[in-house]
Amino acid sequence: MTGDTPVAGASAGADAESADILSTSAAGPAAARGGGLRVGGYIVGALSSVISASLLTRHLGVVRFGEYVTALSLVALVGALSDLGLTAVGVRELSMRPPAERWSLARDLLGLRITLTFIGSVVIVALAWFAYSPTLAAGVALACVGLLLQVTQDNFALPLLIGLRLGAVAALELSRQLLTTMFTIALVFAGAALVPFLGVSIPVGLIALVATVMLVRNTRALTPTFSLARWRRFVRPMLPYSAAVAASSVYLRVSIILVSVLGTAIQLGYFSLSFRIVEVLTPVPALLAGSALPIFAHSVRADDHERLGYALGRVFEVSLIMGTWVAVSIAIGAPLALQIVGGPRFAPAAPVLAVQGIALGAMCVSLVWANGLLGLGLYRQILMSSIGGLILTAVLVAALVPVDGAQGAAIGTAIGEIVLAVVQCTMVVRRRPQLRPSLRILPGVALAAALGLAPLALTPVPVIVRLVISTALFAGALLLTRAYPPELLDLLPGPRAGRA
Repeated sequence: MTGDTPVAGASAGADAESADILSTSAAGPAAARGGGLRVGGYIVGALSSVISASLLTRHLGVVRFGEYVTALSLVALVGALSDLGLTAVGVRELSMRPPAERWSLARDLLGLRITLTFIGSVVIVALAWFAYSPTLAAGVALACVGLLLQVTQDNFALPLLIGLRLGAVAALELSRQLLTTMFTIALVFAGAALVPFLGVSIPVGLIALVATVMLVRNTRALTPTFSLARWRRFVRPMLPYSAAVAASSVYLRVSIILVSVLGTAIQLGYFSLSFRIVEVLTPVPALLAGSALPIFAHSVRADDHERLGYALGRVFEVSLIMGTWVAVSIAIGAPLALQIVGGPRFAPAAPVLAVQGIALGAMCVSLVWANGLLGLGLYRQILMSSIGGLILTAVLVAALVPVDGAQGAAIGTAIGEIVLAVVQCTMVVRRRPQLRPSLRILPGVALAAALGLAPLALTPVPVIVRLVISTALFAGALLLTRAYPPELLDLLPGPRAGRA
């Protein structure tokens, strides 16, 4: 097909390289370093976006900013419903398939995502026109063009993910965030109206797309293909996973809906702000666990359960440590976060945010086992666990909101996330008993959490100082008890890492 011939030789070499790294011991360190870079890049980008967000809210005002968020929410709905797990399954399939079939599948996937995104965009623009206003519809149309560019860029970046060139992926992701911040600030100072802000994703998407093409142009063909028959063969086995992704999308919002129905307006405000703060951090565990998905899938294809168990176990340990530290840090830093984002009026939401932090910590662990199920191709188990988690959370939140308001909703959400993590781990182990994780670091992590929470008693001390003390105590306890994967030392430079 058009575009295959010029890159045939280079593509073979690149495919061999990515297959080699997935088959060797270099894959683990590459995924760990890359996952760390992606998480670090996301955090830097999120911090930069705080500046543009504060300027944007003041520039647009309450009404216009509400319209801005509404437009972005409509476009995000298109993005979610046009994906429904296609990208994650695509990473799995590309990691498992031989080089000769790999990039033809990627081109089919690109054609499918473009088609679904275009159809969804037309529908959502029409909805915005009739339900809101022509001005909002124009902004939604611009944002949909930006979404289409992002979908294309994400597909082009698949060779970087499969080849574990995650440093390049992190650089692209960070550049998108920084460029969005820069363009937004420029429009604020230019005194722009609503619609131009919704078009920021177009120049950002073009720049990111060109940069990605420069990185992968000798690796794969870039033209999409459109074949209904091949799309049907690819999509049919993953329908349960798509349903699970849809359930997860609802799961993230069900608590807010229940609080709005069963709680007071004040409790809804407290819960909503704490949810928004946690929501900004939810991509972090997804980036960490998703970086190891190519290793999981490649191990399944090679029928190497020992390697798969090793990879799952190490990612589980890292995620357990990270999730526990995140939960402890949110409990310590909740008053400061609420002061920055919401001001003194939201100070009573600190306990709500602290409990939401537990839910985020549990999510760090549950996503590891969700990716394990995905790597094994257990789509129905993912669907069952997702629906079960949704029902359990809805029941708990509905029962606890009338009793304890926003705090009850946070408790129900946290319990749901913890149960989901345990259930997904159990599903993996029941299907593959040899993948049972070691719990050797659990006592050390529990001790680190207890010591990390000790600064809560230092009420006269500024919150930022308490955060520093908490992190130092947490890290010290991990080091003293050796409650960490020893491979982490190999990622450090210097002779000590070499001896480790």
